[in-house]
Amino acid sequence: MVAPTVVIGLGNPMMTDEGIGVAIVERLQQSADLPDDVEVIDLGTGGLSVLHEIKGRSKVVFVDCAYMDATPATMRRFTPDEVRSAKLQTRLSLHEGDLLQTLELAKQLGDLPPEIVIFGIEPEQVTFNLGLSDVLKPRLDDYVAKICQELRCAKSF
Repeated sequence: MVAPTVVIGLGNPMMTDEGIGVAIVERLQQSADLPDDVEVIDLGTGGLSVLHEIKGRSKVVFVDCAYMDATPATMRRFTPDEVRSAKLQTRLSLHEGDLLQTLELAKQLGDLPPEIVIFGIEPEQVTFNLGLSDVLKPRLDDYVAKICQELRCAKSF
């Protein structure tokens, strides 16, 4: 049986701040304060594997790098209805994905959970380099604390 709530970190840690979602879920996985009904998953670049992980859930929280025309390191909370994708797709890879299109497919399949939250973090840089930028890295605990507030963890970071 799947946990009713899942936190899914998306991103590529080999592309500096593009890996912020993965870094956040890694930190969450180390926490003993998560509610028992919450699962935390690193889905990397996601793609259609998102469909399998959200099926049967009541709440999904996505965490990812997002270009929002904001100051680097800004974190915002959205629902799918509040955002639109500006991602250009080459359609050359099965790993390439657009989260909003994947959620639309889940809806068409009848597998869309009733509650979906997206936390986007404005990157400072996205380049071929392992690790977060000096702008995002010191904010990691703040981001985790905001996710914990969403999940109603026993305590925050």
